[in-house]
Amino acid sequence: MRPRQLILPMFVAEGLDEPRPIASMPGVVQHSRDSLRKAALAAVQAGVGGLMLFGVPSTRDAIGSAGTDPDGVLNVAVRDLRAEFGDDTVIMADTCLDEFTDHGHCGVLDDEGRVDNDATLRRYAELALAQAEAGAHLLGPSGMMDGQVGVIRQALDDAGYIDVGILAYSAKYASAFYGPFREAVDSQLKGDRKTYQQDPANVREALREIELDLAEGADMVMVKPALSYLDVITAAAEVSNVPVAAYQVSGEYAMVEAAVAQGWLERERTVLEILTSIRRAGADMVLTYWAADAAAWLD
Repeated sequence: MRPRQLILPMFVAEGLDEPRPIASMPGVVQHSRDSLRKAALAAVQAGVGGLMLFGVPSTRDAIGSAGTDPDGVLNVAVRDLRAEFGDDTVIMADTCLDEFTDHGHCGVLDDEGRVDNDATLRRYAELALAQAEAGAHLLGPSGMMDGQVGVIRQALDDAGYIDVGILAYSAKYASAFYGPFREAVDSQLKGDRKTYQQDPANVREALREIELDLAEGADMVMVKPALSYLDVITAAAEVSNVPVAAYQVSGEYAMVEAAVAQGWLERERTVLEILTSIRRAGADMVLTYWAADAAAWLD
């Protein structure tokens, strides 16, 4: 495990003057624009390989308009960090609608309240172009829509953004471990996402999704969550001809921090053991809320 293999997910919220703590994720905050820059600088100086940004808007609507607004919170944050760091670190953006919709789903809904895959793809293309224009090096389509990688790649290429890469959330499971993330992005979701995220019991479908994303032009593929899906990470690494990422999600972070707070686990030792297991399973990079801390420990 090396610091450069760690990616730090970061949340930036519209209208904040100072960071807002996330109760279910001790030590993680919703950043203001200013605190985001400071925390990003500290992480880059610690040696992390990249920063994955999530936006928390003040207003939402049915199609997630704030995500494609050039002055929306996420696009502004991407511009801020690209201006700050240039190409000295990899700036990534979550290319999804769930943070921006008033229903909390990852896509546009039809008249019956179901996610409309094709209508969503059109919005993803628009999101991708807005984020590329803002300066993102790497886009992270996380909505698990069929065909999302191909549509985004085509939109980027047609607009001349041939060097903007795609980190495809190829095997994203309908997991119980996402709970704290919902607080982090102030999710409006009612119900679940089982119709478009994957069944935790099914690895074969994950491998089919990975193969489809590779065929559509993914530059990297991801398995999410990480710790409960080490076998899927290994299977992905065996079939992928591009780097494999794994996302150590909010619930994985929260349960360790809760145990550490009780004195039941040793923080540094536990975190590094888990990260090492993810790396050993075959992940080339790990998205983790401990990225800056772990980078310092590994240095």
